[in-house]
Amino acid sequence: MIYKPQEYRIKDERMKPFIDEAEIWEILDAADASKENVRRIIKKSLDKNRLSLQETAILLKTEDPELIEEIKEGARTLKQKVYGDRIVIFAPLYVGNKCVNNCTYCGFRASNKKQVRTTLSHSQIETEVTALEDNGQKRLILVYGEHPMYDANFIADSVRSVYSVKSGNGEIRRVNINAAPLDIEGYKIVKESGIGTYQIFQETYHREAYAKYHISGKKKDYNWRLTGLDRAQEALIDDVGIGALFGLYDWKFDVMGLIRHVNHFEACYNIGPHTISFPRIKSASDSNVDPKYEVSDEEFIRLVAILRLAVPYTGMILTARESQEVREEVIRLGVSQIDAGTNIQLGGYSKESRKDQKLDHEQFEIGDTRSLGEVIDELLDKEYLPSFCTACYRLGRTGEHFMEFSVPGFIKRYCTQNAILTLAEYLEDYGTPEVKEKGYKLIDKKKKELEKTQKIEELEERLDLVKNGKRDLYF
Repeated sequence: MIYKPQEYRIKDERMKPFIDEAEIWEILDAADASKENVRRIIKKSLDKNRLSLQETAILLKTEDPELIEEIKEGARTLKQKVYGDRIVIFAPLYVGNKCVNNCTYCGFRASNKKQVRTTLSHSQIETEVTALEDNGQKRLILVYGEHPMYDANFIADSVRSVYSVKSGNGEIRRVNINAAPLDIEGYKIVKESGIGTYQIFQETYHREAYAKYHISGKKKDYNWRLTGLDRAQEALIDDVGIGALFGLYDWKFDVMGLIRHVNHFEACYNIGPHTISFPRIKSASDSNVDPKYEVSDEEFIRLVAILRLAVPYTGMILTARESQEVREEVIRLGVSQIDAGTNIQLGGYSKESRKDQKLDHEQFEIGDTRSLGEVIDELLDKEYLPSFCTACYRLGRTGEHFMEFSVPGFIKRYCTQNAILTLAEYLEDYGTPEVKEKGYKLIDKKKKELEKTQKIEELEERLDLVKNGKRDLYF
């Protein structure tokens, strides 16, 4: 894959900081959000070209309601071009909430004496994963506080524990990681356990705001965190996920920070991030956040649409922090992955109640507490194609190889067939009669759409195998 990263004031070099706050503000201030410029940039994105900081700034500067609607419509169109109607589903599993950091927005902060500290043992991980598999989950992201106990060996051991669990036809086929930055040797240890994507969110790219919220602990080191995924790349973890926690600082600045981070990866590693996440600040035990930068629903919807246009080839993750209503709106604008059936209480999946949130046992408040079955039912009603696919990861289509498929949009061809197969598995093993009927009706519709551009005989054969008990088939 050949990228064309831009050159900015700070040269992009491996494992060196690259954010220039003054330059970002200068670009935002100079942006000319005329109708001609906005429409030209939307057109460029629809041709599947990544936007520069200057182009992204023009979309961010737009306040004309008509142009904002055109930006949203562009994002919806682009999503269809690249990803189609499929929505990849995963669940977060919190392994431990001990933490040495004092981040004022987080319930895990070290100074929070109300937080009930828990670290799941091997047997407790097995219990949680069994509960997740028995509901139909196939993809997990493991989440850890930052603590000496949660070193690379601990993370790798917990990943192996997850993969060891098989309940009925259930199994976890991909484990992603959301944890503190490691050194290169640490990443190598974690990689050997068979992980998928390693996520690190910068939270905010603005240094002064970052220092305000990260009072003490290892996370206070802005540069160590900013270059964390560079070290992952040096350790040959080529699937990495970036993100910002919106509400800590000006949302337009942090959108620009994310795009600058994308450029850094392209310039230094000839790769883009596998995913971009954009969580918003939510209530948390003993949290303290300046409300000045609170992001409204409308602003949130806008920033998702702009991110979709700015980086056409990258997956976008929407979490259950958001309410059902906001999630329904934002999914249409370019989201390709969501969590469902989410319970972020340590040990919460194996408990009977999923809707009783206890902030002193959790990192933050979630907005969508529906079960996996309820989310899938709604997606089917809206004719989205729920997917538990892990084919690219297991066939080596990761990092640069994934981008070779995703940048031109060819991945849609593979993903639709694999989504159909994983949905059929879910329907056979976990679906109610009503959901099963809806699901196969949608599968029939998607097969007819595929027939217009490709042969589906092999897909039909594999679907029959799934119905007869065969599992884990993919293209």
